[in-house]
Amino acid sequence: MSDKSEQTSTEQMVIDIVYSAIEEINNDLPKGRQVGTSVDTILFGKSSILDSLGLVNLIVAVEQQIEDELDVGLSLADERAMSQKSSPFRTIGTLVQYILMLLRETGIAN
Repeated sequence: MSDKSEQTSTEQMVIDIVYSAIEEINNDLPKGRQVGTSVDTILFGKSSILDSLGLVNLIVAVEQQIEDELDVGLSLADERAMSQKSSPFRTIGTLVQYILMLLRETGIAN
């Protein structure tokens, strides 16, 4: 398997994990307040459907799914994430890229 296909595979796995966590969160939300599953879906900021508690719940669900699926514990909402100039929680896409960066640092992803 080439590095590119491995990277794509890891990226797709992370996207699937995030979407699964969103599905879990959506089960507790009313129909009109459910989070979409697109890399452009806004998770944090004025246009977000999630309030601060909803975002925290999503982050915890993603962390748990990463641990379950990849057997690695990541802390997504730490000082590093909060000090970023652009929030890694802005959209699903930025969250996925942030997770991939953390996984690369642990040696899980290339």
